[in-house]
Amino acid sequence: MPSLSNLSLRTLKWGSTALLAASFCSTAWAQTPREAWHDALADGYATLATSTADLDQAVTSYCATPSAERRQALETAWAQAFDSWQAVRFVDFGPIEQDNLAWQFQFWPDAKNTVARKVNLWLGSEQSIGVEQLKADSVAVKGFPALEYLLFDPLASKAQPLPEERACELVTAISSLLQYNATQLQEQWQAFRPHYLGTEQFQNTTVLAAMHGLDILRNKRLAAPMGLEGKPRRNPYISDAWRSEHSLAGIRASLVGLQQYFLPGLRQLLSSEEGAELVERLDQQLTATVARLERQSADMQTLLADDDGYRNLQLIFIEVDKLNQLLSGNIASELGIIRGFNSSDGD
Repeated sequence: MPSLSNLSLRTLKWGSTALLAASFCSTAWAQTPREAWHDALADGYATLATSTADLDQAVTSYCATPSAERRQALETAWAQAFDSWQAVRFVDFGPIEQDNLAWQFQFWPDAKNTVARKVNLWLGSEQSIGVEQLKADSVAVKGFPALEYLLFDPLASKAQPLPEERACELVTAISSLLQYNATQLQEQWQAFRPHYLGTEQFQNTTVLAAMHGLDILRNKRLAAPMGLEGKPRRNPYISDAWRSEHSLAGIRASLVGLQQYFLPGLRQLLSSEEGAELVERLDQQLTATVARLERQSADMQTLLADDDGYRNLQLIFIEVDKLNQLLSGNIASELGIIRGFNSSDGD
């Protein structure tokens, strides 16, 4: 994923360009926290727009000329686009609040299996399928989970398997709507810049968004399937992206997103010696947690199936818990921020 372009200025060679490099670096580091956050998140939204466009193209190619290679390319494109969404998923303010847009990208949690029921209704009906028809329907049939069901769930294949015509029509409409929403979100975030930079409260709002996102990751996306939150039993089917066995990869993408899109502004905000040390600790803990996730070759469902796998999940949970303690504890205290209820917390 792209990082802040101004950070690359630190790689400029000294010598005849030293004065110019110092000038550029001074300009970059003179950014306010909100300027750094807005620019970083603009990169994140641009990546989401690009990856959903790639996904839409992969759908078109596969449905036009189905093959095993194009099916694999389609599934890979879904995973890459899904990960780009996970990276910016913590942002719960601004344009993403309009028209339930976050839910249009990912309807989750889905305790009543609404995604499967809505998709099967479309597959079994004779109603024409297109972007405009989907816009008028439930958020459950508009985003990544609906595509995941069509691509990875055997029950979808029984109803109307890809690449049969109606299944392809539905996949095409969903991917086109995803691309449209991602493009709109990217444009709206740029238009949101003056208001974001000019409103002091967005400083705390951005930190709170990262806190809420990490809290949901810890409690809902990891602890709940492990039986540590809610019902005390292991249940991989309440994790997100379980059908594609992409639950832990999605968690990793969220942590990488915090590192790339949230840390730049936090470094600007906590510029004192003590604050800088806290940010460095958070950065190091994010790196360690991502590395542990990368070492896991199996996903949530497999790891929950036996005690050895569960112990690996416990080690991941411990790393994520350290992140929570750092951000919602030490760093929030340093900033004088108290975590409150957030609508994205769910039930």
